[in-house]
Amino acid sequence: MKFNTKAIHGGQHDIDPAYGSVMPPIYQTSTYSQTTPGGHKGFEYSRSGNPTRAALERAFASIENAKHGLAFASGLAAIDAVIKLLKPGDEVISTNDLYGGTYRLFTKIFEDFGVKFHFIGMENAENIEAYINDNTKLIWVETPTNPMMNIIDIKKCAGIAKKHNILLAVDNTFATPYLQRPMDLGADIVMHSATKYLGGHSDVVMGALMLNDDELAERLFFIQNASGAVCGPMDSFLVLRGLKTLHVRVQRHCENGKKVAEYLRDHPKIEKVYWPGFEEHPNHEVAKAQMDDFGGMISFVTKGNDYDEAIRIVERLKIFTLAESLGGVESLAGHPASMTHASIPKEEREKTGVVDALIRLSVGIEDAADLTADLEQAIG
Repeated sequence: MKFNTKAIHGGQHDIDPAYGSVMPPIYQTSTYSQTTPGGHKGFEYSRSGNPTRAALERAFASIENAKHGLAFASGLAAIDAVIKLLKPGDEVISTNDLYGGTYRLFTKIFEDFGVKFHFIGMENAENIEAYINDNTKLIWVETPTNPMMNIIDIKKCAGIAKKHNILLAVDNTFATPYLQRPMDLGADIVMHSATKYLGGHSDVVMGALMLNDDELAERLFFIQNASGAVCGPMDSFLVLRGLKTLHVRVQRHCENGKKVAEYLRDHPKIEKVYWPGFEEHPNHEVAKAQMDDFGGMISFVTKGNDYDEAIRIVERLKIFTLAESLGGVESLAGHPASMTHASIPKEEREKTGVVDALIRLSVGIEDAADLTADLEQAIG
């Protein structure tokens, strides 16, 4: 089954037995009747499982070419479940340019429980080897990274992880499975903030994990149930609906992203544009090899690296909405240093290029001419 078909039908093999509804019904219930203790029709309590969530989880698995999918209350809840696979003394190697909430979870929560994190540049995957020891249990990758759009070679990371019997988890939020499928490149776990492109309409908060290993899936299902950070049936319905247009939406995100990136690169007041579709972008050839297109996420810095100028630009935008998050049909603009990445210390942010003048764009599916005109009037 091709991806465009899987986005609509993947994993959806059960037709509603009551009325034959085309969409899985919203089972808005907390519990289920039993004919005898333990005698039920597959569901007993909605924290443990819900038919609408189960339909979504099957769809999640399908679009990432995985056997198992899990849906969580947020992307951070999904990441939290992965780190709960570890124990005190274990070590994690993570990219040094990653979502601020992930960094905060790692450093402010799990470091207090004895898990050690190394944040390193992974643009050259061989850098990972120097940090591996007997306590290393997980490599955590984002690619493209947030917000610098760095590209990390998933296949090389997978080879290193397997050589040392270490788990490899890839945050695939920016690329989506329409553009990049880490499971096919050797990843053990794929994570998404389904709030973003998978949901696609800025109306739900959710996280997802996809994987193939049965034993690892059982451990994560146990953590999901025991910790309780599950999504509700209405949210499950909304994201399942979003998945059905993922392919057409992301295609337009990519088309618009290319036009906006090229416009910014040619603008006399813009110093630097970060977008993996440019031939001069670091690891562009890796992006070409592991991605089907280059996405709609772009970061840029104005000439002079002026903080006040960056704030002025984002405040003047009219079609781009100044807001956190990304991946919705509408275009968003953000200032990472004061918004999504404010939890990362300034000196750490700036080591990776997240300077105070950096602006991040999530290019939506509006008319590209309107988007570039909006940037023109805002930049001046």
